[in-house]
Amino acid sequence: MRRLRDIGEFGLIERIERQIQRSREKQIEERRAGRSAPGVRLGIGDDAALLRLRAGEELAVSTDALVEDVHFRWQTQSAVTVGRRAVAVALSDLAAMGARPLGCTLALAAPPELPLRRVDDLIRGIVAEAERHRCPLVGGNVARASETSLTLTVLGGVAAGRALRRHSLRAGDRLYVTGVLGAGALALARCERGATRLRHLPVPRLAAGRALAAMGERCACIDVSDGLLADLGHLLEGSELGAELEYDRFPRPRGFESACRRLGCDPARLCLAGGEDYELLFTLPPRVRLPGGSAGRARRLAVAVTEIGRITARPGLRGLPELPRAGGWRHF
Repeated sequence: MRRLRDIGEFGLIERIERQIQRSREKQIEERRAGRSAPGVRLGIGDDAALLRLRAGEELAVSTDALVEDVHFRWQTQSAVTVGRRAVAVALSDLAAMGARPLGCTLALAAPPELPLRRVDDLIRGIVAEAERHRCPLVGGNVARASETSLTLTVLGGVAAGRALRRHSLRAGDRLYVTGVLGAGALALARCERGATRLRHLPVPRLAAGRALAAMGERCACIDVSDGLLADLGHLLEGSELGAELEYDRFPRPRGFESACRRLGCDPARLCLAGGEDYELLFTLPPRVRLPGGSAGRARRLAVAVTEIGRITARPGLRGLPELPRAGGWRHF
């Protein structure tokens, strides 16, 4: 079995470049057919990439990292899944700002003993997910390490003054969430109990974020990565405001409660504090109602949206089941 040490740093860069070249050729074909915007002026191969912003846009930048045995384990998920997930979770931050993707860079650190097949699958997953969301890989760095880590920096464009922010909420604002809550935590619980390999992938809600930004309304927004309780806390932080929530209206996957019971998990804990959802949690002023009915909301934001409560002048959270202890992912 060939390993990373057999090809060295420049051999690894060549393998990455070959996969990017195949993706680039496809993008050129799409551009000629008028299906994609030429956002990259200069990609991989030079000292830095050059990206093109549209007139009146600001640059949005975010960095995310996936570290072996912290965010993923080779024993429980494929290298392709790890690569795709690295891009998806990084792009979720652009979605929460209402930005359109322009490109991304990868800092890959790996042990010399890493099998080349795993390296190739990892890069294949990264390039495929980046291509799916039209956020091409335009550069990065490789380095030796004792364990594998992927650090993705994503760059996007958002209309000047229209970026979604966390702390623009007021009392009376309606609180919404996209998609469903608990699916990512449930998939992880199944994996940890040995029931299956982890195949679940988050979907960065890029179209929804851009639609919210285009509305031009006051909108506080965050992506639910650490669990709804933790991320709602981030929205409320420093505001001296609270929230009245309707837990029974929280959108959950079909069969969620019964699946949790079979695994011996608390459904409320996975829904509220499990994390891994990467949905958008956002507010809108009370006078602004998303189009009536779930179908109308889905058409505007390209995903189902559920109203789950409102922001209150009284601090604290109300309307939730009690949990044994506060939840949400913490690194330290």
